[in-house]
Amino acid sequence: MIKRLLATQPLGTQEDLCRALRKSGFRVTQATLSRDLRELGVVRINTPEGMRYVLHTEAEEERLKAMVGYEVERIESNEEMIVVKTLPGRAPGVAAIIDNLRHPLILGTIAGDNTIFITPVSVKKTAEVAKIIRSLMTERKRVA
Repeated sequence: MIKRLLATQPLGTQEDLCRALRKSGFRVTQATLSRDLRELGVVRINTPEGMRYVLHTEAEEERLKAMVGYEVERIESNEEMIVVKTLPGRAPGVAAIIDNLRHPLILGTIAGDNTIFITPVSVKKTAEVAKIIRSLMTERKRVA
């Protein structure tokens, strides 16, 4: 449940996380939560929106944003799928990075030479997944 909450909500303090767990029906103490966070590899990082707890794989995502931003030319979506256009020959590498994020809202990717199809776990999540993928590309603007 901690992983699910961290993937779907911005939680910046243990108090926020405790409250979210309680809303989900879990009884948790501060000591137990601290131990669980350590065991899960959860880290607290500074984001443009403030401090936030993330899974270690999400911390890795922050490091990859700048690199992915240079590879992606544009992102388009409809109600069911996200299409990412990359520089020639870059789609397989970008798709591998997206796959390695193991984001719970992304069902999978298919990559050609310069095109990636991304399928969300639900059509109801397509816009949210497109926003996540766009955030990878927009990091380039902050770095450049």
